[in-house]
Amino acid sequence: MNKDIIYIDTEDDITAIIGKIKSSNEKIIALVPPKRTGVLQSAVNLRLLARTAKTNDKQLVLITTNKALIALSAPVGIPVAKNLQSKPEIAEVAEVDADDGEDIIEGKKLPVGELVKTVDHTKQDDLADDINTLNIDGEGSVAVSGEPEMSKPKIPKKPAIKVPDFSVFRKKLFLIGGGALFLIIFLVWAIWFAPSAKIIITAKTEPAPVSATLKLSTTAATDVNTNTIQVITKQLKKDVSVEFTATGQKDLGDKATGNITVRNCDYSSGISLPAGTEFTSDGGLVYVSKSSATVPGYTGLPSMCTLSGSSSGKVTVSVQASNGGTSYNNSGTSYSVSKIPTAAKVDINGTAMSGGTTKMSTVVTAEDVQKASQALVDLPTSDIKQQLTKQFTNGETVIGESFAVDRAAAVSAPAVGAEATGKVKLTSAGTFSISAISKSELSSFLNNSINKQVNDDQRIYSNGIDKVTLTGYQKNDQGAFVNVASVGQIGPNIDKDQIKKQVKGKHYGDVQGMLEGVKGVSSVDVKFSFFWVTTVPGDNNKIEIEFVIKDA
Repeated sequence: MNKDIIYIDTEDDITAIIGKIKSSNEKIIALVPPKRTGVLQSAVNLRLLARTAKTNDKQLVLITTNKALIALSAPVGIPVAKNLQSKPEIAEVAEVDADDGEDIIEGKKLPVGELVKTVDHTKQDDLADDINTLNIDGEGSVAVSGEPEMSKPKIPKKPAIKVPDFSVFRKKLFLIGGGALFLIIFLVWAIWFAPSAKIIITAKTEPAPVSATLKLSTTAATDVNTNTIQVITKQLKKDVSVEFTATGQKDLGDKATGNITVRNCDYSSGISLPAGTEFTSDGGLVYVSKSSATVPGYTGLPSMCTLSGSSSGKVTVSVQASNGGTSYNNSGTSYSVSKIPTAAKVDINGTAMSGGTTKMSTVVTAEDVQKASQALVDLPTSDIKQQLTKQFTNGETVIGESFAVDRAAAVSAPAVGAEATGKVKLTSAGTFSISAISKSELSSFLNNSINKQVNDDQRIYSNGIDKVTLTGYQKNDQGAFVNVASVGQIGPNIDKDQIKKQVKGKHYGDVQGMLEGVKGVSSVDVKFSFFWVTTVPGDNNKIEIEFVIKDA
């Protein structure tokens, strides 16, 4: 720990030294007096210095070898060191014998030598232990006990009057009041609000089977008399596709073109030839007209008309081969048209056909599309069915067999007859659907069905909604149908409100004995809300009746 060294001049008075002590920033202050101790020869001044150091949380150390000054420093608890490097300690003084007389001698009137003898060695020893830990030359903690007092005769003191601490009284009063309020609130809650009872009645029941064929409707209301029940249908639209490899071969080279002339000496009103009319050569090659044309009727008498003469109707039509290939390049020849009988007086001749080239390519065939369509139908649909089923979130009973797919016409890309340079894709827009029966509708139907089996002294304990099965779904021209089957439970007709009136204020054994005597009751159990509740409350809202089914 750092220290501050204050050198005292012979001209310094006690006020100047106290000022230096107060202005010091260090914890340990070493006072170095001159050879002539001057102001420090007074025990009063030393006490002032010690009190100033204690008030300002500092520790004084006298650096001196002067025996008189060392003797004066001991009573006030100021440690002494021979030099700045030695360890400080409080000088020991001789113990003074106590005088049994009544005379009291003030220490300030004693000579210095006698003053040393008045030191209280008990306190002096304690202070010495603390001073031993002080090191004015290095760093370390400072632990010095309080300033020792000179021993004085003990004067008996009058006992002081003890003033009560009202803050403690108020705190105790608040705690007691809060605890009392909490106790009152707890008692009110425990007596009037907390008590409740749950009465569990196990009733003997018998099965009530339900089996029927239901007609499903999305619009008509549920009617047990006609076995009609309303259903909910969910739909999902999704495109599905498959890829396949084309297997057809076709010449996709350029198509040969040319002209065909038609002469008419048979039809007076002319002949209409729409675009796309097929002209078949004698060799079986087919050429198609590019545009529509009309062969005029002949003029004059039919008998005078010649196919090479001017009286015949004549028209020339531009045509192209129905397929590519060099085989359609041929010389001029005669042709026939399916709509004109061969016996008719009509002449059809064409010029040479040219421009056809050969390019053999892989194309999509109708057979390829048919096979891919079947593969499209065979695609798994379980994921889509699961998606639709998850849309029913209110406890509906799903009719799994009602899952259906409505597919639009499949489209091939490339189309039939077109060249396929890679995989061909067949796509169909599908509408997937599935139906379900809501829990309320199915429960209503089961209740109505079981009610037909209930006697006057019985009631329904379970309508079998949790055991229902739907099978045999079918859809035809008359509609959609499904078979429903379940088993409900019927038993004695016990009125809950009547029971609540009878058990009010009764203990466990009384309730059990009274209710177990009712026909159809197998056993009774009563559960109270808390351990201090031993009777059934008088409020109906705090009484719960629960029926447990025991199969007969």
